Amino acid sequence: MRTDIFARLDREPEPPKIVAPRMSRHRIALFGGTLAFYLAIVWAVLITSWLVALDWKVMLFRPYQQWPELHAFLDYYVVLGQRGPTAVMVACWLGWRSWRQHTLRPLLVLGTSLLLLNVTVGAVKLGLGRLGPHYATQIGSAEMFAGGDIFPSGHTANAVVTWGILAYLATTPRARRYLSAVSATVSLGVGLTTVYIGTHWLSDVVLGWAAGLLILLALPWFEPLIARTEAWIFALRERWREHRDGARPAPVAGSGTGSGPQPVLLPQSMATDGLAAETVTAAAEPVLPAGHPAPAARARAHGGHPVRPGSMPVAPAGIRRPPPHTERGARGTGSTARPMTGG
Repeated sequence: MRTDIFARLDREPEPPKIVAPRMSRHRIALFGGTLAFYLAIVWAVLITSWLVALDWKVMLFRPYQQWPELHAFLDYYVVLGQRGPTAVMVACWLGWRSWRQHTLRPLLVLGTSLLLLNVTVGAVKLGLGRLGPHYATQIGSAEMFAGGDIFPSGHTANAVVTWGILAYLATTPRARRYLSAVSATVSLGVGLTTVYIGTHWLSDVVLGWAAGLLILLALPWFEPLIARTEAWIFALRERWREHRDGARPAPVAGSGTGSGPQPVLLPQSMATDGLAAETVTAAAEPVLPAGHPAPAARARAHGGHPVRPGSMPVAPAGIRRPPPHTERGARGTGSTARPMTGG
């Protein structure tokens, strides 16, 4: 058993028992309070209250001109709130966790939270249509229903959800506390960075924090759906494996050891060896009764005519011809004199 720190990178032998968070009374109270705060911010902007005046004061202060030395660093820091780069980084980490723990829950939770983020924040953005500070037309105006898509801040809400997922999926209370502090710091910094650059009003950032927190607080309501989706995906994988294994060709009967006689393949070089050829021919020809001419001898006696179909094949070259009969005389000589009768 490995005891070093790299043992934590190995895959666990079996899925751990992870208890999904439930919608407790404390969480419901936080959700209700955050929702009320969310609606209050929207109402304050709609009626052009003191919050809109504060937005204009911060915008006219122009923080990027007051502290220009921070601009280069904050241009890179604000990327931590962009949907594409942050989703890829967090998805890689959660994908490794899914592989290590034999579960799809981390990736499914991330996908569910991003889907909720796109639907809720996107719908409010398009519905309210607020213009950003760079496109404002009248000082002191809320710039609502003007065709914009700035309220609430998508950068801020995405930072809250994407980095907050790490704390939501933590398996120990200590890790959950640390990751919650890290995600809160990152999302707070991303929101204030958009105000510094001048791409968002301060009220946009405050509403973005509330929108992201609402999604994190509502995730336990979607845990049963996530569990059913995970079970369905695993069942689909098992059916595909069974179909794949069933499509493989079955092994040929008798191909194993001890299942019957096996054919013997002889090399072609044996056909040129006289002795080996005689052995092969002798083994191939059937046993004939005494006095029956062999098929090869009949073929030679008839001038080398090809053997009829169905007869035994002619022996290969190299087989020795039988010796001539001793009772026959030499060709061209006279026959042996017969005794005269009556002499």
